[in-house]
Amino acid sequence: MKEMNFNKRGISPVIATVLLIAMVIIIGLVIFLWFRGVMVDYGEKFGKNIELVCADVDFDASYSEGVLYISNLGNVPIFGMQIKILKEGSHETKDLSNFNSLNQGGTFSGEISGDVSNANEIILIPILIGSSKKGEKTFMCNEKQYGYEIII
Repeated sequence: MKEMNFNKRGISPVIATVLLIAMVIIIGLVIFLWFRGVMVDYGEKFGKNIELVCADVDFDASYSEGVLYISNLGNVPIFGMQIKILKEGSHETKDLSNFNSLNQGGTFSGEISGDVSNANEIILIPILIGSSKKGEKTFMCNEKQYGYEIII
């Protein structure tokens, strides 16, 4: 018969229980932090998610002889404007300086700071302001969906 070795000792039930509880707490914390990162508070405007309000933004823009003209045709006030200057092989993105909030029917005209002489295209991206749990918050609309292209 085989000789049984009864001198082997296993892990204590108390230590095993503590380890299991610690693992459950760590897994719960990881899931909580992941879920918190997924649930981003973009803010609200007019009682709905500010991302959805971007679809209601309606503006017209033109560029002539170094001056950019923007007029707000929609009901949504535009808080700011980001400008993307596309050149061959590169691009430059910045906030449009001296831009004041455009309410319904508001207009803006001004020069673009930076080198636009070699640019092929200008893309204007509206920036909105909404309310969130932490106060007012700015939100830049999606460039691909709501950017306004001006071919130079």
